[in-house]
Amino acid sequence: MSFFSIRSLLTASLLALAAPVFADGYPQRAVKLVVPFPPGGTADVLARLISERLSAALGQPVVIENKGGAGGVVGTLAVARATADGYTALLTTTAVAVSPSLNPAAGYDAEKDLTPVINVAASPNILLATPGLGAKTLPEAIAKARSGKLNYGTPGAGTTPHLSAEYLFGTLAGVTVTHVPYKGGGPALIAGIGGEVEFVSIPLPPAVPHVKAGKLVALAVTGATRSPVLPQVPTVAESGFPGFEDATWVGLFLPAGAPAEAVKRLNGEIEKILARPEVREQLAAIGYEPVGGSPARFGAYLKQEVAKWQRVVKATGIKAE
Repeated sequence: MSFFSIRSLLTASLLALAAPVFADGYPQRAVKLVVPFPPGGTADVLARLISERLSAALGQPVVIENKGGAGGVVGTLAVARATADGYTALLTTTAVAVSPSLNPAAGYDAEKDLTPVINVAASPNILLATPGLGAKTLPEAIAKARSGKLNYGTPGAGTTPHLSAEYLFGTLAGVTVTHVPYKGGGPALIAGIGGEVEFVSIPLPPAVPHVKAGKLVALAVTGATRSPVLPQVPTVAESGFPGFEDATWVGLFLPAGAPAEAVKRLNGEIEKILARPEVREQLAAIGYEPVGGSPARFGAYLKQEVAKWQRVVKATGIKAE
């Protein structure tokens, strides 16, 4: 065998040995990011905010797939049943922790069928009143609600604004306020501004401009602390209901059993993205705050959220429609 043949053989052997090492690096192809809601919603907005940056960090495309249906159940179930190789991810809202309690036929267990990767961002909900009601605080509004003739609008039955408002009014305050479900936060806001309902319970971001314009009165935010977007508005806890807390959060998941390498890589890269000043500014502009943290921390939080919403669903008796 000639010198050149031996050198070629050695080179081919070395390349063959090196190839598996390179192939083991995650990711080696496009990552599908399933958003279980139609385009334009909270999860979709955040998915588009981070996907381009995540793609650049991973060196592979991050492809968004909107797979709506049944309040997020259809897309969530698709990811829960996907191959656990790290190439199918789920970016969803608090709905992932609520749906199994609200709808026993959801078909998935959030704690068993999904791997928490990172809690991306969170925003409180807000309880609003029409100016014509003549209430400027939550206690004043509840006093007026004791008539039993008032209504409240939400983005829909079974949403966290619906559950938290029903729990607040019916269970904690002991007043009857009739729920009027709308198809999204926008229509609920319009109903409040137009006087179709006396109260509106929705996520904070779309309400901010209407509160600042005086079209609706902000009674309380549902977070543990006041929102920097509306710092003058007290929390529900400050308004006479200690311990009350509800937030709409958006988190990233992989199917149960996903490779630890994929979990670690995605968590680390998104942490870096959330630390960027321009990303924090963009989140603040839509009323969200970055959360971040380890997969273990998110897993512990998910467990708390599942238990909390189980209690709320049981206390209110609300069922999926």
